[in-house]
This record gives sequence, structure tokens and C-alpha cells, in this order.
Amino acid sequence: MEAMVIEHLSKKYGKILAVDDLNLTVESGACVGYLGPNGAGKTTAIKILTHFLRATSGRAYLHGKDVIRDPKGALKGVGAVVETPEFYPRLTPRECLSYVGEVRGMSLEIIAERSHVVLDQVKLLEVIDKCTGEFSKRMKQQLALAQALLPEPSILICDEPTSGLDPRGMVEVRDIIKDLRRTDVTILMSSHLQNEVQMVCDKVAIIDRGVLLTYDSVQNYDSVQNLSEGQEGTMNINTLEPVTPAEFTAIRSLKGVSSVKRVDALTLAVSFSGGPKRQSELLRAILDTRASVVSYNAQHAAIEELYFASHTRGGILAIGFVPPRETE
Repeated sequence: MEAMVIEHLSKKYGKILAVDDLNLTVESGACVGYLGPNGAGKTTAIKILTHFLRATSGRAYLHGKDVIRDPKGALKGVGAVVETPEFYPRLTPRECLSYVGEVRGMSLEIIAERSHVVLDQVKLLEVIDKCTGEFSKRMKQQLALAQALLPEPSILICDEPTSGLDPRGMVEVRDIIKDLRRTDVTILMSSHLQNEVQMVCDKVAIIDRGVLLTYDSVQNYDSVQNLSEGQEGTMNINTLEPVTPAEFTAIRSLKGVSSVKRVDALTLAVSFSGGPKRQSELLRAILDTRASVVSYNAQHAAIEELYFASHTRGGILAIGFVPPRETE
């Protein structure tokens, strides 16, 4: 059975269609990146799935149960982190999880056992009795994931789980989700960061202006974007220490480099022209600048560029494009 089925789902605010005739089927055990720019309709769709919002039309099923008609039954095996999590500042993680567990009908014994398991999983076991009012945003996000994982859900829904986190926090939250991929949990993770989805997920659904543009495996998505000679590409260079101004200038001046941008303190986005041979030469030259490079990965066209490309090529990368539905 499919873990998640969305059929002709729409949400209208006045004359604005936040979600426009959305159709999506997610197989059990898949990790799906729900990708799109801010304002694309990702959170609206997730709030409908988790029964925070009522759809204008359409249906959504979780493990075969209708979220709209039977929300309690549909959400029984679902854990969710929607938008920015907050907690009562005087409560500890132990108390927060105890509260959530009792609301979900779990026994005190199971709550205590699962609390240790999930807090260890999200790296918060050492602060199990510390007040959450002293927590950083990263720690709150990790605690929110612990709450979602407490009842051993078969489906995990995360709405931009790394949003607003520092580089360390982003890596730790991604690692938690990567570990979950080794289990049978089905994951739907929204993001506006293409690179993040490529690192974490095995399938990607791209949405913009409420319309699903494409749904395919990350592997297929990558393969159609392989660079040929003369094409423009970008690769992310990850470093152990922040690149110095001298190293930054040296990289920017390398042959074939069109631009260099700081993604965060330890990541550079290097844009260049050419195919695999040029990329190989460029990597050797970057290492010669003495920058403390630890890894790199290809970063393809930004989601905004892919969206605009759909209008000129009849569909994003010619994969499963669904044209926007006309509305009054």
C-alpha cells in the first residue's frame, strides 16, 4: 500500500490558489523531498495533510485513511514537525515528551522507554532534564523531531526542518533524517534548498505557485542535468575552516570560474562553464589555493531557474510536467 496519496488537492484563499489540483503518490519507505521556493504552497499542503487546514477540494490519504474525513485514524501513525517549534520554557525534554505521549495514549512505561531512545537519536539525552527555555533553535528543532518520533510513526512529515539553523544545526538535523532512511519510515520533507534534498532524499517533488511541476527519483533528476561542454554549472565546495579573503580571491580568479558565493561559513558555491573535464581541472586548482577542502558536490540550477525553464521548454526537464490549471 502507498504511504501517502494526494488526489486533486486544492486550497483557495479568496482568489488565490495556494495549492492547485495537487496529485502525488508516495510509496512506503520512500524519503521524498518536497522542493520549492518560499511561498510555493509547501506548508499549506503539509498543513492539510496534518489536519491543521481544511482543503477547498480534493482528498488526501495516509495509509489508505482519509485525512479529511477520518483525521484521527489517518494521523495515528504519523509524526510531524510543522513550521517553527516552540515549547513551554519551564518544561524539560522529559516533561515535553511525557505530555505528548499521554496525549497520544501511550503508557507511562512506554513513554519513559521511548523518550530515552528518541532523545539519544536526536542527540539531546544529556539535557533530558534541562528547561527548554535555555535551548537554542537547533536544540528546539531536535526536540521537535524527538516528539514526532516518540510513538514510532510509520510516516514522518517535516516542514523545512533545517530552516534558520546554523551550519552545525543543519548537518545534525540532516544526519537524523538520513539515519531514519535506513528504517521503514516514510519521510516527506519540504525544503527550498535543492542541495539539501539531493543530499538527504531519494525522490523529489517540485512545486511552485501551488502546482506540482515534477516528481521523480533524485538519481533520474540528476542524470538529466549532467553538464556537457559549454554549459554553466555550479559546485559546492565544503571546507574545514572558513575560506580566507586571499583564498576566496584566488578561487574567483581561476580559469572558467564565473562567480563564487558564500553559501554559509564553510561552503562556497563556485559557478563555472564546461563539462566533467573542466570540473576536474577546476577541483585540482581549488586544492592548490590551500583552502581546507573536505568535500564537494555538484549543485545544479536553482529551483527558480528550473521553474522558468518549464515555460520555455514545455516542462521542467521534460519530466512529468503538469501545466497550471486555469482558474477564474
